Amino acid sequence: MTRCCTFRRTVSSIGLLVGCVLASRCDTAATQTPSPAAAKPASGSTPSLANAPGADLPSFVSADLYRLQSVGDVQLSPDATHVAYTVQIADRPGRPYSQLWVADVATGKLARLGATEGSTPRWSPNSQRLAYVGDAPDGASGLIVSRADGTESFLLAPLSGTNAPLPSTGDRFDWSPDGRQIAFVSSTPGPEGNPDGDPIVITRYNYKPPASYPSRWNDNKRLHIFLADVVTKQIRQLTDGNFNEHSIAWSPKGDRLAFISNREADSDRVFNYDLFTIEPATRKIVQLTKTKSAEYRPAWSPDGRRLAYQGTKRALTSSETTMEDTHVWLIDADTNERKDLGATVDNRQGAPQWSPDGRAVFFTVQRRGQTTLFKADPSSGRATAALPSMDGAASVGSWSVGADGVMAFALSTPKAPPDLYVQRTSGGPQQLTTVNKDLFARKKVAPVEAFTFKSFDGLEVEAFLTKPADLETATPASHPMIVMIHGGPHGQQGALFNHKAQVYAARGYAALMVNYRGSTGYGQKFADAIFKDQNGGEAKDVLAAVDAAVAKYPWIDPQRLGVEGGSYGGQLTNWLITQTPRFKAAVPSASISNLVTQNYLSYYHDYLAVEFGSYPHADEKIMDLLWQRSAIRYVSNVKTPVMFIHGDNDNNVNIAEAEQFFIALKDAGVETVMLRYPREGHGLRESTHIVDSIDRSIEWYERHFKGAVKGTR
Repeated sequence: MTRCCTFRRTVSSIGLLVGCVLASRCDTAATQTPSPAAAKPASGSTPSLANAPGADLPSFVSADLYRLQSVGDVQLSPDATHVAYTVQIADRPGRPYSQLWVADVATGKLARLGATEGSTPRWSPNSQRLAYVGDAPDGASGLIVSRADGTESFLLAPLSGTNAPLPSTGDRFDWSPDGRQIAFVSSTPGPEGNPDGDPIVITRYNYKPPASYPSRWNDNKRLHIFLADVVTKQIRQLTDGNFNEHSIAWSPKGDRLAFISNREADSDRVFNYDLFTIEPATRKIVQLTKTKSAEYRPAWSPDGRRLAYQGTKRALTSSETTMEDTHVWLIDADTNERKDLGATVDNRQGAPQWSPDGRAVFFTVQRRGQTTLFKADPSSGRATAALPSMDGAASVGSWSVGADGVMAFALSTPKAPPDLYVQRTSGGPQQLTTVNKDLFARKKVAPVEAFTFKSFDGLEVEAFLTKPADLETATPASHPMIVMIHGGPHGQQGALFNHKAQVYAARGYAALMVNYRGSTGYGQKFADAIFKDQNGGEAKDVLAAVDAAVAKYPWIDPQRLGVEGGSYGGQLTNWLITQTPRFKAAVPSASISNLVTQNYLSYYHDYLAVEFGSYPHADEKIMDLLWQRSAIRYVSNVKTPVMFIHGDNDNNVNIAEAEQFFIALKDAGVETVMLRYPREGHGLRESTHIVDSIDRSIEWYERHFKGAVKGTR
């Protein structure tokens, strides 16, 4: 269940523990900065960080997390000569932070933008300046404007946010087409006031924030749109009222701003984003969509006539995650005529961007454990791969399209976390950074292999196996295997570099990931196959994957199997140990044990209504089904030792989900321990906590594998 670090990339909270592999990195070791010396590969080549076969190098350990870095937000300048990007760093206690860098597209030269931290860089229309969220030289923080070389930096406007549940938001600020103003969103106090007092009086349906650190309660603030003059620094508020406005985009003509807002009568209870425009001169607001579904992340066409955006069609959309794949849509800004531009691509689609000439709309597509970049003709709807020269398993993260067909993007591979790449109209991708060069030069990366199998009902399912690092010494049944289950449930795993799987591989474990039914990347029908069937067919898919892996790889020891997962993966972990004793140890993280209590204790209350087709109170059969599919109901069946991992401040999956199952297991005489991490919400963010949880998981598995019958290593 995780939210990524930028406004452009958001993963559902139940899918957090699978989402941003490097979204949370903290560290006390030296950081590895991008190396200009490694920034100019041969044209069309894609450098590999793979070690030579048989290289006598050490494998990964948990503490290597402190040194891992990744390229985050990528923004190509309008003239396509430079790329601004962030590098996520973990060289100090606490949560991760990011540095701002600028790359010269022609030379590959890399330069740090100033000496401070920063995020979400956005270029001015003339490509001369950057706006970003960070700190000014005098220490003031907020919306910063500087020259591209980091000079003449100043604070344009302070920014205030909210901890209210606002999923899948888009850009927080945008330059006016003439570069004279910046529109931004910031919060103001709501009518309810601060949630303090003795007693605390709660009236709102959404009284909890998604992550309750540093506050346990919704701060009741509202996001509104403001304008800042870049020269005079004068600020004018454009919107007000008891709403949240966000995901803003300035029209090319400068006469309108597009934004997203939920204007339902009870917006706390009914999640329904719609698309609006506002005229900065008159403050006139026009509602462009009036659907029962949700619209996200608008982007104007270069001629200002249309908007591309993400959208759904179903009447009930969850504020947490959605079973329905988002598609890219087009709407006429004057007539409101809409069409599903991504209709020909049967998979989940990301936020759109227009090519500068308006002839194509670009967007990401999730496919079989990868995220690829597509482009569609806005007239015909014909969609094709935008990076046809990309070979092998790789996934696009943040990306940007510029003039002359130039594209810049962050790319993850099985061999390394995201680095910065550019591609021109001819040739393949060029890698501009190797942010983990020094670390990976001294490490052996275990290989990942994809395979498919038939599940219990004949459905084809795909899985990915990270092989043990010492596999050349394998004998029959010589290696344990850990099943690592992704969250969501509407998410995906793939062959991309996964630090924890690599640590397990170094211990001689295989790590199995399964894109069970309900996962994204395999079409809408596959995602829908979990409807009204949580802890059903998808749980059987995971068990079928275990059988398939054991049959395919005789060196896997079926007597030494572990199982773990985060969020929904934790829910499946809890369920599986009630259905079979084959796992010798289990480590559920941020896990659900009781679907009834989860429905009412989580900050989102519409998720299970979407997954089961009705709010539980409206259909007693649904309420009964939730209890029937709750792991805690079958606690007496559990024989597997369980170690729970949970954030103390988790409002997505309340820690009561771990607490009640922990006590139930104690009552049932099952060995169990609960790890509660202070300051953490849904999923661990502090790197010391992440490293600690990995080390404790390995200790847990080792202790319970020792008594199992095993082959000779």
